[in-house]
Amino acid sequence: MEKILKGTILTKFGDHINTDDINPPQYHVSWKPEDLARGCLKNIDPDFYEKMSVGGFVLAAKNFGCGSSRESAPIAIKAAGATVVIAEEFARIFYRNSINIGLPCIECPGIAEVTDVGDELKVDLETGEIHNLTKGTMHKGIPIPPYLVELIEAGGLFPLLKKRFGKA
Repeated sequence: MEKILKGTILTKFGDHINTDDINPPQYHVSWKPEDLARGCLKNIDPDFYEKMSVGGFVLAAKNFGCGSSRESAPIAIKAAGATVVIAEEFARIFYRNSINIGLPCIECPGIAEVTDVGDELKVDLETGEIHNLTKGTMHKGIPIPPYLVELIEAGGLFPLLKKRFGKA
């Protein structure tokens, strides 16, 4: 994974999208990431899986990922093909679960109000800068610390530990 990501906002959500919205219980039929992906956000964006299958960016307002601490929520988003989630604010445990499975999350206050589906963005994980290439604007998000960028680049916590300590 690169430290600078370029892509298009393929879906946008409002405030307080919780883990039951992200990983609806009725679609949680197995623990396989590809199965979780098919039901991801289906109750509030029925076409989410199809949109994300080509890769892209997810945009949300405040408190994205609130609710339970289920790791299956960020796994579903990543398995659906999302490259990054950008939100004005994340629930802390969702944010860390996402980073631990290798899904970058960038907090950027105010971005949901001025960014739309279809906007092309360039996101720098280390500086937190988000350039809206469609609108010609720049927004200052909260940078991801270098040790967490390393974790994301490795593909998550377990791949990083395997890289550092071997298969044992």
